[in-house]
Amino acid sequence: MAEFKQKAFGLAATDTSGVLSPFHFSRRDNGDDDVTIKILYCGVCHSDLQSVKNDWELTQYPIVPGHEISGVVTKIGNNVEKFKVGDRVGVGVLVNSCRTCDVCQQDLESYCPKMIFTYNSTDKDGTTTYGGYSDTVVVDQHFVLRFPENVPSDAGAPLLCAGITVYSPMKYYGMTEAGKHLGVAGLGGLGHVAVKLGKAFGLKVTVISTSPRKRDEALNKLGADAFVVSTDASDLQAATGTMDFIIDTIAAVHSLAPLLSLLKMNGKLVTVGLPDKPLNLPIFPLVSGRKMIGGSEFGGIKETQEMLDFCGKHGIAADIELIRADEINAAMERLAKSDVRYRFVIDIGNSISNL
Repeated sequence: MAEFKQKAFGLAATDTSGVLSPFHFSRRDNGDDDVTIKILYCGVCHSDLQSVKNDWELTQYPIVPGHEISGVVTKIGNNVEKFKVGDRVGVGVLVNSCRTCDVCQQDLESYCPKMIFTYNSTDKDGTTTYGGYSDTVVVDQHFVLRFPENVPSDAGAPLLCAGITVYSPMKYYGMTEAGKHLGVAGLGGLGHVAVKLGKAFGLKVTVISTSPRKRDEALNKLGADAFVVSTDASDLQAATGTMDFIIDTIAAVHSLAPLLSLLKMNGKLVTVGLPDKPLNLPIFPLVSGRKMIGGSEFGGIKETQEMLDFCGKHGIAADIELIRADEINAAMERLAKSDVRYRFVIDIGNSISNL
């Protein structure tokens, strides 16, 4: 592990058990284009859980997860003009890209073949990137996001992954036309934000879930218009052919056939969850209904800032459970059981130093 002058402290997993424990490391010195951020909060994404356990067989240990980072600027480089010390800022899923390829030129850094993730990635200097389950981070100014005044730092942190991961496909696939009918499959960290965004776009929103116990929250707390239990034949029958779009946020292996049945002719099913095994795709429903299935990554930096500003305008933030840093392993166990409403956020600023 390379040694820099700037000491840092966080939580790391060292093997496939995924257990996180205190970890001392270092960050690079603040360069001319860099912003140093004191991390105050970090959301706990489902991909953090999958990464610490090496579900995708891509993990480099030790791994410090966390890519829903919010904090305050403590230092800026000589070339930094967009930010000043004391600004509330965030860092999402990536911290660098090549900046020169076709997709980067279109502000789609999230599709750059050379993008550098906020954690578990190899940085341009050859070192491993460490994420937001830590007290400080140094990031190139291009990849730093400004928090609007009325987006809270704690409940706003999950927007940097969960928010943009659903906002980006909603924009790209045209899920923004008021009066259209959106289905949201899965009511977790991504799904609950998709419901809020859908309502802000003026859509009719139906939550599709295997869990009947989420009905009341979906309708009365999150503002969904309807609720379909995906394992209930009568629910599915009643909703067949009614939806213009479905955004599928489910991270576990699941059947696509029930979702396709809910779409109207020309309907679009867009998946953003990342199951660790391939899904079975039935072709007949696609052909007979001229339906489309697509996917989407999180968005680029420009679109992520647009999403944050949109959330600020419409009063959207995540519903969170704030936890201390020493509660992270228990939170991971609960997350594995989908036992969270709807996103854990670590209170880094008030608890990381107590480990």
